[in-house]
Amino acid sequence: MEASDRGHRARGAGGDGAVTAWDGDAYQRQFDALAESGADVHGEAAFVAAYQPASVLDAGCGTGRVAIELARRGIEVVGADADPSMLETARARGPAVTWVHADIAGGLDLGRTFDVVVMAGNVPLFTPPGTTGALVAGCARHVGEGGLLVAGFQLGPRYPIDQYDAEATAAGLELVERFATWDRQPFAGGDYAVSVHRRPVVG
Repeated sequence: MEASDRGHRARGAGGDGAVTAWDGDAYQRQFDALAESGADVHGEAAFVAAYQPASVLDAGCGTGRVAIELARRGIEVVGADADPSMLETARARGPAVTWVHADIAGGLDLGRTFDVVVMAGNVPLFTPPGTTGALVAGCARHVGEGGLLVAGFQLGPRYPIDQYDAEATAAGLELVERFATWDRQPFAGGDYAVSVHRRPVVG
């Protein structure tokens, strides 16, 4: 059984998707309980690891569930999140991982690029209205040539998939794959998508 952030609105989101409050420890306990029940809570990490990246930026890392698992698999990982409570939990759970307190939509620039940038937890749905373009651009800024931006989130009127594709294109990326789930079920226009965009190699 696979479990992920698909459909999860527990990250302090109100009915319109606006962030109201965060509690990193409480959020993590949900996934700890799922893991104890036998659910696979590392579908996103397995998806990313299949591309064999040497480096990953976990954008909107939350409590570090994905980043810590990727690091356990031997991948260099940096986790970035705007919420102090989430990062406090992440640091306690993964002290060897580099954690950055930053708003990705607010002009984050780490001065480097990564093989993969992943947004694994419905991240675009938890950003303030009107900032998804800046969020995608902030992620794309950190994707190296030939690298990938991987994002999984619930689809709907608030953030349709064609808007995401347009924002990724504007940031210099091209769509290469799209799935309905993190275990790579084919996408047929459902209410959830895992999209993979690539930065073309120049020259």
